[in-house]
Amino acid sequence: MPTPTLISLDAMGGDHGPPVVVGGIRDYIRRHGGEGVSFLLHGDEQAIVAELAKHNLTSDLCDVRHTATKVASDEKPATAMRRGKGTSLWNAIECVKSGEAGAVVSAGNTGALMAISKLILRMSASGLERPAIVASWPTLRGVTAVLDVGANIESDAEQLVEFAIMGEAFHAAVHGVARPTIGVLNVGSEDMKGHEEVREAARILREGGLGLNYHGFVEGDDIAKGTVDVVVTDGFTGNIALKTAEGVARFISSLLREALTSSLQAKAGAFIAMPALKAMGQKIDPSAINGGPLLGLNGIVVKSHGGADAKGFGNAIRIAVDLARSDYMQTVGANLSRLTDVMHAAQAAPSQVQESVS
Repeated sequence: MPTPTLISLDAMGGDHGPPVVVGGIRDYIRRHGGEGVSFLLHGDEQAIVAELAKHNLTSDLCDVRHTATKVASDEKPATAMRRGKGTSLWNAIECVKSGEAGAVVSAGNTGALMAISKLILRMSASGLERPAIVASWPTLRGVTAVLDVGANIESDAEQLVEFAIMGEAFHAAVHGVARPTIGVLNVGSEDMKGHEEVREAARILREGGLGLNYHGFVEGDDIAKGTVDVVVTDGFTGNIALKTAEGVARFISSLLREALTSSLQAKAGAFIAMPALKAMGQKIDPSAINGGPLLGLNGIVVKSHGGADAKGFGNAIRIAVDLARSDYMQTVGANLSRLTDVMHAAQAAPSQVQESVS
């Protein structure tokens, strides 16, 4: 790992490009200090340098590497892989592969980020097909890791178990929980509920000898309760849950703002309650969820929302730094190896039974 920790940034990704990326660096430093961290920004040098000057960020903290091209927000993944070499996104990921950077952050095209990351970095274990995106979800008990939230629309039982392994290692590295509890998202908590894939995943997690702290099935309301530390689901369900939660958070904030400015009496009450209201606002702020690592790659890649503001991008940087400084990659590798052994044993069992019957 480079010293200091170097984070590679796709400065041209997302809806806003350099203003938000550079603003995110400033936000990260303001909130977390930034000691021992430096940044490598890829993109339009003139635009990036202008933003660095606005925020008084020096060249010893932020190195700029010019590239004239970027991956478009609507570019298809296959096209991005064919034409992406030399873009800000491609070059940012290449720095992780070479070992120059400990992690990469991009707010760019999700499909292109996944495809190019997989092409350049490869998957961290044989049998893994695609990365999973994880969200750090604020709850009543702290933070819950939810995955997948958009990378894999459909997932079989083995993939769900892979998500559990990767989610456990991520939660331990980023949120400091020594032995995270794991739940599988379902339509009920009873063992007979749900489709075959979630039931089989639950059986493997319970009986497979993986050494994970498996809790059982959890329902949608258990996410906000913080019933478990890691919630496992497919990307279709997870993405809908994430976008719903973000929408509800904005809805509640809008209702509060409207109610607390509706009259002089309401404004007076809001002034008195301001410290508590600010704390609540920070708790439900959608930017706190921003920053979804693509788990399962041979390197650390963090996806920021395309429309994230500087605070949200700063949170994505924090996650990248935490992962780069942790033993996350080694932990995932060891647990995925154990999963491979379990699945091979499970596949061999039916043939052994057939041979004994014969």
